[in-house]
Amino acid sequence: MKKILIVEDHADIRRLIRMTLEFEECEIHEAPDAATGWDMARELQPDLVLLDVMMPGDLDGLGLCRAMQCHSRLRDVPVIMLSARGSSADREAGLQAGATAYLVKPFSPMQLLTLLGSTATAH
Repeated sequence: MKKILIVEDHADIRRLIRMTLEFEECEIHEAPDAATGWDMARELQPDLVLLDVMMPGDLDGLGLCRAMQCHSRLRDVPVIMLSARGSSADREAGLQAGATAYLVKPFSPMQLLTLLGSTATAH
C-alpha cells in the first residue's frame, strides 16, 4: 500500500486532500508543519509527499523539499508542492527545490488525482 505524507498547516486543506484520497489504495499520514513533516518523512519513508510551500516556523516547504533532496533515502520520493503562489517564479522555485510537480491552490480534487496518477507512473 502506498504511503502518502501530507504536510500542510491548514487542517481544512489536509481534510480535503484526505477525503480526495480515501478511495485510493493508500495509507495517509499528516503533518501540520514542515519540521514535523521532516521528522515523519525520515521515520515513514513515504512513497509520495504532498507539501505546502508557505508554513509557519523556521522551516517552510521549499526548505523541507531541499532537505529531502539531500537525504539518501528520501531524495527519490516524489514531492508535489501545493501553494497559493502561482507565478512562474514561484513554480520555478518549487521545481528547483526538487519538487516533482507544483499545484496551485485552490485546486480541484480531480486535478490532484490526475497529478497523483501521472506522478505514480513516472516513478
